[in-house]
Amino acid sequence: MSKYLMALDQGTTSSRCILFDLCGQIAAVAQKEFTQIFPREGWVEHDASEILDTQLLVCKAAMEKAGAGASDIITIGITNQRETTVVWDRDTGRPVYHAIVWQCRRTADYCRDLKKSGYTDLIQKKTGLIIDSYFSATKIKWILDNVPGAREKAKAGRLLFSTIDSWLIYNLTGGKVHATDYTNAARTMLFNINTLKWDPELLGLFDIPASMMPAVLPSAGLFGYTEPGQLGGSIAISGVAGDQQAALFGQCCFEPGEVKNTYGTGGFLLMNTGEEPTISKDGLLTSVAWGIGDKVNYVLEGSVFICGAAVQWLRDGLGVIEKSSQSEEAARAVPDTGGVYVVPAFVGLGAPYWDPYARGAILGITRATTKNHIIRAVLESMAYQTADVLRVMEKAAGFSLKSLKVDGGASANNLLLGFQSDILNLPIIRPRCIETTALGAANLAGLAAGAYSSLEEIKERWQVDREFSPSMSHEVREEKLRGWRRAVERAMGWGKS
Repeated sequence: MSKYLMALDQGTTSSRCILFDLCGQIAAVAQKEFTQIFPREGWVEHDASEILDTQLLVCKAAMEKAGAGASDIITIGITNQRETTVVWDRDTGRPVYHAIVWQCRRTADYCRDLKKSGYTDLIQKKTGLIIDSYFSATKIKWILDNVPGAREKAKAGRLLFSTIDSWLIYNLTGGKVHATDYTNAARTMLFNINTLKWDPELLGLFDIPASMMPAVLPSAGLFGYTEPGQLGGSIAISGVAGDQQAALFGQCCFEPGEVKNTYGTGGFLLMNTGEEPTISKDGLLTSVAWGIGDKVNYVLEGSVFICGAAVQWLRDGLGVIEKSSQSEEAARAVPDTGGVYVVPAFVGLGAPYWDPYARGAILGITRATTKNHIIRAVLESMAYQTADVLRVMEKAAGFSLKSLKVDGGASANNLLLGFQSDILNLPIIRPRCIETTALGAANLAGLAAGAYSSLEEIKERWQVDREFSPSMSHEVREEKLRGWRRAVERAMGWGKS
């Protein structure tokens, strides 16, 4: 009898596979990082073929660790970095250009022109998004406009577009299925979240042929079956969701008003708003939470571009730590940051600022500053950015939150979560399984495949690991927040010519 749910967790810096049993416990994990490509300042790319290769590699590795064959896998759920854009040739199956990553800012000037031309309200009304190079639409247009022969091929129906989920689905099914789900489609700036269809007016605005677009399906449901040669047998793919929506599902935030924050490569605060979209005018995004059957839930989202990636920068860029896990120990070596603030605006700032021209800054350095002060300031920057987003989210929702659920790799850092609780003046709740992104994808797939009968059954398996309570005084909190706001002001607009 099949016994595992397989989650393909394709992230910004690594591909992972996790096998869960039906109690939500991890049976095996495999992970492999892949190449980050930075052709110019503010440009970020991936090799989509390398992503596919690493994802297949870790799937096989996880199955080997668990001693599992294809017949032991009930179904597959896929979760992925969102907005990252792949355009490939229908005939050859090969990408015509590197995948353009969600962090990439190459289309910032074009987005500025769109805003000046008065398209902001139209796009927000249809998609729930603000105009920004973060999303897929301008990335597709850039590829069609800049890769020789691409636009002609697209007009002839020879090119296909996908976010990473549908790139994996296409290849896992041997080219039989070109499909995505509501959550990923909703992050392209081309999908109408009211009609749940690709929007002809927006496709025309960006000059993108409709023939390029994948079919859009509910997040829980049958997408297709893997080719037997891929993973040793034919396995159903029954759940798909962008990483942040998958984490919201994995945190069992099934009711309107429930909120989670994921500390991954970026930081993402999502609030379930129920079955009607809520539009914010304060820099938040409206998106689809998930689709199950004929019902759709929506979210408000605040997106921070750089969180865990700043710790990776400490490791790979500055070389001040050898492993990301050393950041907490280093930060605890000093009582505070010594007045140092780090604004990790390496690719601009996301919510609530939406400044593609902001650049990273370290402020408040004195002769007494050590690497440990800077490391601690990097960790604290995650909490400050979360506070910025939460402030506008509470305003949009019309009420104050009572607690915040957290997950993602950096949520294992107790110093970070303690400071987060202090700076928000809220309890922070960490679940026993912090792999909630992968768990959410597995649970969506399990629900569709009949492994679970209801959301209630899934929720019964969610468990708390630890709760962090605030202890910082109001005066100290406000002083630290004032310093953060001053630092952000100095970083904004720095890259504008």
